Amino acid sequence: MSELITPDLVSLDQDLGADKETVIGRLAALVQRTGRAEQLDGLLADAIARENKTATGIPGGIAIPHCRSTAVLEPTLVMARLAQGVPWGAKDGPADIVFFIAAPEGADQTHLKLLAKLARSLMKKDFVAALRAARSEQEIVQIVDDALGLGRTAEGASATGAGTAGSTSAAAVPASVDSRSGDGDAAPAPTAQTPDAAPTSGDSGPQHAGKKIVAVTACPTGIAHTYMAADGLTYAAEEMGVDLQVETQGSAGFTKLDPATIAAADAVIFATDVDVRDRSRFAGKPFVASPVKRGIDEPKVMIEEALANAGNPNAKRVQGAAGAADEAASSGGREGWGTRIRKAVMTGVSYMIPFVAAGGLLMAFGFMIAGADIANVADDVLTGSTIWNLGEFTLAQYIGAVLFKMGNLAMSLLVPALAGYIAYGLADRPGIAPGFAAGLVANFMGAGFLGGIVGGLLAGLAAYWLAQPRLPRWLGSLMPVVIIPLLATIFAAGLLLLVLGGPIATFMAWLTEVLNGMTGASALALGAILGLMMGSDLGGPINKVAYTFAAAGLGAATVANTAPQEIMAAVIAAGMVPPLAMALASTVAKRYFTVAEQENGKAAWLLGASFISEGAIPFAAADPLRVLPASMIGGAVTGAISMATGVTSAAPHGGVWILPVIGNPLMFLLAVVVGTLVTAAVVVALKHVGGAHGRVADATRSREDAAAVPTTA
Repeated sequence: MSELITPDLVSLDQDLGADKETVIGRLAALVQRTGRAEQLDGLLADAIARENKTATGIPGGIAIPHCRSTAVLEPTLVMARLAQGVPWGAKDGPADIVFFIAAPEGADQTHLKLLAKLARSLMKKDFVAALRAARSEQEIVQIVDDALGLGRTAEGASATGAGTAGSTSAAAVPASVDSRSGDGDAAPAPTAQTPDAAPTSGDSGPQHAGKKIVAVTACPTGIAHTYMAADGLTYAAEEMGVDLQVETQGSAGFTKLDPATIAAADAVIFATDVDVRDRSRFAGKPFVASPVKRGIDEPKVMIEEALANAGNPNAKRVQGAAGAADEAASSGGREGWGTRIRKAVMTGVSYMIPFVAAGGLLMAFGFMIAGADIANVADDVLTGSTIWNLGEFTLAQYIGAVLFKMGNLAMSLLVPALAGYIAYGLADRPGIAPGFAAGLVANFMGAGFLGGIVGGLLAGLAAYWLAQPRLPRWLGSLMPVVIIPLLATIFAAGLLLLVLGGPIATFMAWLTEVLNGMTGASALALGAILGLMMGSDLGGPINKVAYTFAAAGLGAATVANTAPQEIMAAVIAAGMVPPLAMALASTVAKRYFTVAEQENGKAAWLLGASFISEGAIPFAAADPLRVLPASMIGGAVTGAISMATGVTSAAPHGGVWILPVIGNPLMFLLAVVVGTLVTAAVVVALKHVGGAHGRVADATRSREDAAAVPTTA
């Protein structure tokens, strides 16, 4: 393994410029001059681009600019101790210790773990003090190597001046470096190494004793800030007497938090600049979310905010499915393809929903203003008149046509968006273009949302597999932007056009005909099934399948064919029931619910009325064996009533707020009310049979007893 830092990559007490861009340029030139980068311009552009996302200055007069770049040939550290500090974005002033990390685009895990260790070492005061006290470039290299566990033996160190102040301070560093940088090794939480970090008698430790928090840290490059924020939060938690466990989602790999640890946590901290992987694991937990740098600058403030949210029943909570399964969480291993495909489909659905919501509501507004017939004449209105010259049409017809057409065009993107983001979920950005192309083909062939799902999976899998081979640098740079999109599009779109699209389109036409012909008992049964699905996991995969089925078909609704709108109405009504029922039950039968659940019930009224099924998640997380069956029963009743009475919805979301575009609104409200009453009655009955009121009373007495115990300073 090549050396990360050499004396040639160290600059001591030099004036490298008055601003951080100039300093980064000088350090990047040093990387190129030592033969570790192919071209200076590419490296400098990548470094400045990363710096522009978030300033890399941290408290203590330190800056750690870093980047990944195709111009870098091998992982490299450059260290500069500046003669004059330079403003770098830290709140406490300019930086005079600068570490520039340059990593290749495909750096190996061993090097990435070492770079992460360096970032964590910079959070330790004795390591930084050693850097400030060092007298030579060779001594700096020795201090850094020791911190990374690459130092020479004690005898060798002594022969090269290990007895100096700098190397003596650094000697303590390796023993305390936290090895949680993603290699999967268990390690104790890091301990503060300076006397002033220890809690004092007046500190907040006793106040927070027994509190448990979990945290996730992640930054765009996953090299430095990810691990520095983790240590900043951990050190602060130790001082405050809080039990905090951190998951670092960095480039060096990561080990997921144990599900039991998450379940026991009072709150969650997300210190991230990128999406949290498998965020649904934290569903129902109160949380604080901030940029990753705040975990370095203000860790105590973030912890205080998380603790405050833990005690606030109205605090915002992580959305997602209750008890979301995470097959790889306990082992930290790779997910199976079944899980990855399921998550990719859910990713596509989540990105598709805004297209449906915007398009459906715009179309509904067009119907309200110009009448249902606007769907047939919108093109004639828009091509034959303008707002300044309406001709034979009225202003209401023109405005209605504009709204309808905008909504109709937005709805036409539903299947391409679904396919594109399914492919994105499997293969990241290289999958987007092939996925959208496959979705457009599915639209062209009449294969509908089912064709979009198939096309998105084909495009994503093709793009993923094409990205696996290790290729020469000159070819590798072309893969994600030219070769992968081209070949994956040919594969996925071609397979749909030549083989799969026709059969899928035939099946969708048959399904549409069956739905159109559903009346009486068959419609009632379909409504009950959809209601069962909506109440089964409260925003999870089964719920999303039912919603996607309804929303994807909404674009096919016409004046003569209202079956898609009837299905949409049944899904919306059934999805409103679980949170409304929990709100009702916790209000009229308080002895079966804890104080926190009663407070959650107050918020659930609004969430349920707005068709946010996740409002029932806190109740389901606490008592799934009673809440979920009750929600399924009530949802089935609601869906059956809605379908049987011909309720329609021209909009895909909104709850009671879309009553103006609901057909037969009185029966819609009746279906929701009946389902709410049924669900509330069933959950209370199940809690009574299971003796839930006794456990709630015991918990209340325990809390009162604990509050009565006098505290000591």
